[in-house]
Amino acid sequence: MNASALKIKFKERKLYFAENNAIRIHRAISWLESAYDVKENDDLAFISLWISFNACYAVPMPKDEMLSEKENFRKFLKKLIKLDSEKRFYNLLWNQFSGPVRLLINNQYVFKPFWDFQRGEIKDWKKSFDQSVEESMKYLSSQKVVDLLEVVLDRLYTLRNQLVHGGATYKSEVNRSQVIDGKNILSMLVPLIIEIMMDNEYEDWGEIYYPVV
Repeated sequence: MNASALKIKFKERKLYFAENNAIRIHRAISWLESAYDVKENDDLAFISLWISFNACYAVPMPKDEMLSEKENFRKFLKKLIKLDSEKRFYNLLWNQFSGPVRLLINNQYVFKPFWDFQRGEIKDWKKSFDQSVEESMKYLSSQKVVDLLEVVLDRLYTLRNQLVHGGATYKSEVNRSQVIDGKNILSMLVPLIIEIMMDNEYEDWGEIYYPVV
């Protein structure tokens, strides 16, 4: 389902949503639309897609219970997959995107410890990278959706940091493959996330990070 179809569906069902859910989904769709507007620009499309994803799951946390970004979206993913009775995430990852997912997992440049090593923060990255790839292939073969999605989003989060924190040149040829793969994966993943959230309008998706005031 594309942004236009999601927007129509949202307007039809908006009255059924709690206010926070309505705001969250509205914001997510707006950034998804932005990604379609700039779809030929891989960098900007990827950033818009990540913001859309972030709008879906971000919640404020008390300081003494602060979850890491990864823990936060793992919790969110587990909930989504539990609600995915039609196994749409499975079909997406195994039937449509198994190739790009494998390429992303095998790309050392979106593996955080690789960059930690370059900065001298750790002594080795290759062993943990090889282990991560091996585990991910097992997730892929054994259909462990949550675990595989967590690895994919972990890689994409590293790519997101490179772009958002100025760690890559705009339209650089150096990181084209991972940006394109990331954009393509998110362009299918984010609409599915929004659709499942709308199909479960009575679920509590948490307080929104920045409420309308």
